[in-house]
Amino acid sequence: MKLLIVAVGTRMPGWVSAGYDDYARRMPREATLELIEVKAEPRTTGKTVPAMMAAEAARIEAALPERCHRVILDERGTELTTRKLADRFERWLGDGQDVAFIIGGPDGLDPTIKATADDTVRLSGLTLPHALVRPLLAEALYRAWSLTRNHPYHRE
Repeated sequence: MKLLIVAVGTRMPGWVSAGYDDYARRMPREATLELIEVKAEPRTTGKTVPAMMAAEAARIEAALPERCHRVILDERGTELTTRKLADRFERWLGDGQDVAFIIGGPDGLDPTIKATADDTVRLSGLTLPHALVRPLLAEALYRAWSLTRNHPYHRE
């Protein structure tokens, strides 16, 4: 199984890449973590926000594998504990399908992408910097995997 993080935005600060890379390297072969960056629509073209989100949605669709379990990251999604994420991780492993975690741009995700979600999850009730989502999600996925394997990384 591949875990894909499909994120709008390129050229993130070095600390974002370093944090993400650290946890991506720790993932096992049976659940590799791969980042797919999607170009954000320029905010200087005079397009409306819905038009920019629609353009980003088309890029996201083009980047996704034909068949995958889609997890939308959204502030109105289900907030999971680490244990619940680990339970879902086990289920995803059993399904044998790739899982794509979809992160929108500065204005969020277009409703057409949200409508295709198999799951909608929120990482936190806090407002977080957009760039922080990548390393935060990578760490959460690593922690969930470690919990499923009784690895000592996670402590309760």
